[in-house]
Amino acid sequence: MANYPNFDQLQSKAGYTTESNNRVIYSENAVATLMRNMYIWMALALTITGFTAYAVANSYSLLYAIASTPMLFYGLCFAELGLVYFLSSRIFKMSFTTAGILFAAYSIINGVTLSLIFLIYEIGSIVSTFFITAGTFGAMAVVGSFLKKDLSFIGRFALMALIGLIIAGVVNIFMRSEGFSFIIAIVGVLVFTALTAYDAQKLKNIIEENGYEVNENTQKLSLLGALELYLDFVNLFLYLLRLLGSRRN
Repeated sequence: MANYPNFDQLQSKAGYTTESNNRVIYSENAVATLMRNMYIWMALALTITGFTAYAVANSYSLLYAIASTPMLFYGLCFAELGLVYFLSSRIFKMSFTTAGILFAAYSIINGVTLSLIFLIYEIGSIVSTFFITAGTFGAMAVVGSFLKKDLSFIGRFALMALIGLIIAGVVNIFMRSEGFSFIIAIVGVLVFTALTAYDAQKLKNIIEENGYEVNENTQKLSLLGALELYLDFVNLFLYLLRLLGSRRN
């Protein structure tokens, strides 16, 4: 057991009693597979969203319909919220295939709403901001996954700040202050940078505690983690775009 310096802790995290080294190796392999799947599914969802947004942006009639019809735009937003809530609360009561389809559907709808950024920002700044977001997200995910220090305090603080951020955003709808909007964007970047590290650590711990084998339920756990990280990435991207994006004239 030289390869497992803390066998008892690993056994506890796996959620069952092991009787041989082979069972422990199997558990570690399962955790690695579930973690890899989580990031792959997140990346696939982002790819679907990106291609959908670009396709809609290149369809003038569809883009105009979304931009000029508040009922349609807000209907899409409510559909996104409904899908996230339904998927998060009911995922373990549905098949993995159904959960995957709903995640893909959410990614498509989110791509449709995000297509509006092409009306506001230059495509070059959208692309460059995406890569900056990917680098920031990747760095924070690595920090969260490998840092031994518990990030729970940072996570709780970021979640409280997120509530304030939402309230400030609603207030600024009526104030329409560019200076206040700039401050909100800075705070938003800081909040979702912190949340990325916190969520990466939290999800890794959850998968280690429950990922004793790769089955339908643990795959759903990875899919739920992918959704959470996807949301962190998209929000970080949008706040960075408000700070760094070059607006169309």
